Amino acid sequence: MTPPEVYSLAQGPVTAHAFNQDRSQVAVSLNSKDVQIFTKAKNDWKATETLSEHDKLITSIDWAPNSNRIVTASQDRNAYVWSQTPDPHTGRSEWKPTLVLLNINRAATFVRWSPFENKFAVASGARAIAICSFDEESNWWVSKLLKKPIRSTVLSIDWHPNNVLLAAGSADMKARVFSAYIKDVDKKPAPTFWGEKLPFGTVCGEFASPAGGWVHTVSFSPSGDVLAFAGHDSTISIVYPGSGPAIRTVRITTLPLVTLVWASEDSIVAAGHDCQPYVFSGNEGGWTLIGSLDDTSAPKSTLSPSRFGPGGPGRLNSSAFNTFKNADSRGIGGGGASSQESELLTVHQNTITSVRPYEGESGAVTKVSTTGVDGKLVIWNVATVTALTAKLGSAHLR
Repeated sequence: MTPPEVYSLAQGPVTAHAFNQDRSQVAVSLNSKDVQIFTKAKNDWKATETLSEHDKLITSIDWAPNSNRIVTASQDRNAYVWSQTPDPHTGRSEWKPTLVLLNINRAATFVRWSPFENKFAVASGARAIAICSFDEESNWWVSKLLKKPIRSTVLSIDWHPNNVLLAAGSADMKARVFSAYIKDVDKKPAPTFWGEKLPFGTVCGEFASPAGGWVHTVSFSPSGDVLAFAGHDSTISIVYPGSGPAIRTVRITTLPLVTLVWASEDSIVAAGHDCQPYVFSGNEGGWTLIGSLDDTSAPKSTLSPSRFGPGGPGRLNSSAFNTFKNADSRGIGGGGASSQESELLTVHQNTITSVRPYEGESGAVTKVSTTGVDGKLVIWNVATVTALTAKLGSAHLR
């Protein structure tokens, strides 16, 4: 299996990251109120610019590939759209912020540009999602709020390819699909499995977390015909709205997943508290956990479903966990353990906070990037897993 590219960006947590179109730059939040932009320099990343405007921790970042604009959301209840503007004195392009009128009274938690980049959505702790579009007359971004029937903090959002439908996962243990249609901004969308008449605020689907966990992450498939969401109950669910709907749930023995992306129409890469990215594969007939992009075995072996024991190949196999277990059951202290013994067997040494497509087109992603609480940026090759999935076919689906 091709080894991942591993970069250490900071000593502290990376709460969010987003690449520009050609992947020569990455914008990250290093658990602070500023955005750091790193530029690729040979085999490393160098901090080149700092975007400062927020007053509190930045919770989410997204970089529009075509318009080259960055949008940031923060615990200060604000969002800013950053554009590069030439300085009249130096001629050098500088990032300038434009304020967004969110009209929320709690922290902004997540932000994503729509596929056409003419609007974006901001999730919040105010039990609302702000759908933002640009007001030419006032020269700022204004919002319309999606509220009902959200009953708690919205933790994640994702746009449908038609630029109108929006998926949201929240702490009220529900994943929902809304219409975010804005008159004079959007063209009337074609009918989908999610519905035909889509006025703003229409709830096109509502799905509960199987065992009552917060819904940490949601994502539409490349076609938009399928929805995946993962909860704090260590489950991942895949919804097929055209079949009643049909919901296929995989219960995992690892720690909860908090972020996911579709690599193709029949494969998903998801990660979270178990510190490694997992690959799920399936179709309407069923889904299964195929393996991990991180090879924690020693010696290194080919990715195979047989690598999984009863507890999965995660942090539970680490010497750090065994030390804790011994201390708990036998009263043995861990004060004498070396730093090497306390390291996990995974590339990431703490929770993975974000996984995003890095290379390939929608529906044919060949590489993904992850960042985590350990301050690392890791680029993983998913082509090997995609080939394995194709070979396995339906034999391992349940």
